[in-house]
Amino acid sequence: MPAISLTKVQDTAPALVGLYKTAGVSLAKQGLDGLRAAVYLVVDYSGSMKPYYKDGSVQALADRVLGLSAHLDDDGSVPVVFFSTDIDAVTDIALADHQGRIERIVAGLGHMGKTSYHLAMDAVIDHYLDHYADDSEDSEGLKVPALVVFQTDGGPINKLAAERYLCKAARLPLFWQFIGFGDKDSKQFDFLRKLDELAVPGKRVVDNAGFFHAGADPRRVSDGELYDRLVGEFPKWLVEARTQGVVA
Repeated sequence: MPAISLTKVQDTAPALVGLYKTAGVSLAKQGLDGLRAAVYLVVDYSGSMKPYYKDGSVQALADRVLGLSAHLDDDGSVPVVFFSTDIDAVTDIALADHQGRIERIVAGLGHMGKTSYHLAMDAVIDHYLDHYADDSEDSEGLKVPALVVFQTDGGPINKLAAERYLCKAARLPLFWQFIGFGDKDSKQFDFLRKLDELAVPGKRVVDNAGFFHAGADPRRVSDGELYDRLVGEFPKWLVEARTQGVVA
């Protein structure tokens, strides 16, 4: 059973019903129907991202992630981290208030800076530990797996820090699914491909990251393809994370 019913989605966010249904198909194909997991969205707010905010690509991604999250998490909202040189905002997008939400958030933000992956990763880790870790002495409080959809249009200003954060985060129940917006021939995504292929166990205890390229116009990627790519590597990570004790 989905975390949130179709009826509730129809009542609170009717514009997302199609996305919700398509997400359900992709989850079922991967054997993930009935899974409970936290879902995060991280979005790049660097200067080169301006066209993707203007044309609605970021809002479209947020809506799609919300449609997926409704199957996995029953709170009806997705925590969202906006990052550039620093953290620009940590907020959320809810089913009942999703339309135009990205534009409203961005209206309150300042200058669009550069690209610091590691600060955004740190913000997600802090949020996860604050919300899903209990106060007991053992690690059983970290039971909930999390899918982090991490969108960017280029490489980070500090590659070493980003790699270190990803490797350290491999011991937490977080899977980082990176999505690249932009020209497919750009070398900007070489670093993300490297992160996707970091050695296990040489660099990290489990393979905790995936990457796919959504192209220069991400809205042209069909909902079905997007969801297939978002959850395609998640099941393998779940198995490995459970074997290593990362996910209880």
